[in-house]
Amino acid sequence: MEYAVLNNGIKMPMAGIGTFLMTPDEAEASVLSALSVGYRLIDTANAYVNEKAVGRAMKKSGVAREDLFLETKLWPSFYEQADAVEKTLERLDTDYIDLLLIHQPAGNYIAGYRLMEQAYKKGVVKAIGLSNFNEAQIREILDICEIRPAVLQTEVHPYSQEKELKKFLEEEKMVIQAWYPLGHGDQALIGEPFFAELGKKYGKSNAQIILRWHIQNGDIVIPGSKNPAHIRDNFDLFDFALTEEEMEKIAGMDQQKRYYTSTPELLKQYVQMVPPVDSQK
Repeated sequence: MEYAVLNNGIKMPMAGIGTFLMTPDEAEASVLSALSVGYRLIDTANAYVNEKAVGRAMKKSGVAREDLFLETKLWPSFYEQADAVEKTLERLDTDYIDLLLIHQPAGNYIAGYRLMEQAYKKGVVKAIGLSNFNEAQIREILDICEIRPAVLQTEVHPYSQEKELKKFLEEEKMVIQAWYPLGHGDQALIGEPFFAELGKKYGKSNAQIILRWHIQNGDIVIPGSKNPAHIRDNFDLFDFALTEEEMEKIAGMDQQKRYYTSTPELLKQYVQMVPPVDSQK
């Protein structure tokens, strides 16, 4: 395993399991499968409505809590609820969260950030960060924060490499974490001939080549999968390395093509959406 060191000195695994769009049963099974093959980073969120299942899987795995890196995200409709972090801890059945993020720059996200800062000061959250924020929105947080964000989780893949944003984050000592690291399953991206060529050279799949590119590029990756074989393969990334020339060729694939685009209308909808977290299995 390789690690990123966050701006408060905490080590975060560079590869983990994502649970987006998984039912509780699927999330529990996927997390158990991932932990059994060596994963230690788990990503979930209030909005995924599977935090209880993730907590169960952590307990069932037999892996010591201190050896796990648990990441979750506050949803906009909870930003102004004083007990939002406490309830998140209860659902996960854990004493602390390793990384807590503001999920969307919607609603009163300043209030949400203040909640996270309070939790950080209490020691029940070890690091805090942002998800889906652009540079201007990150600057707004940097201007008012007491505890600096450590991580930005956003869409990154070879077709959307966010090179300028990454320069800014590096200056601000923030680490980038890629969701949609494989481009939302876009076969045009995954099927790029160069990835197949590298796959033959290294004895890896196209997806493994892409995930290895991310890690060498400084991106923490959290691909989600319900398939135990894919889960295993998505973690088999640490026995080879791409050359500088290969990295440069992949850098040239950038099309600034995103699969998710935030809009003011969408952000308003997020504020009104209340995930049924209290009824989750």
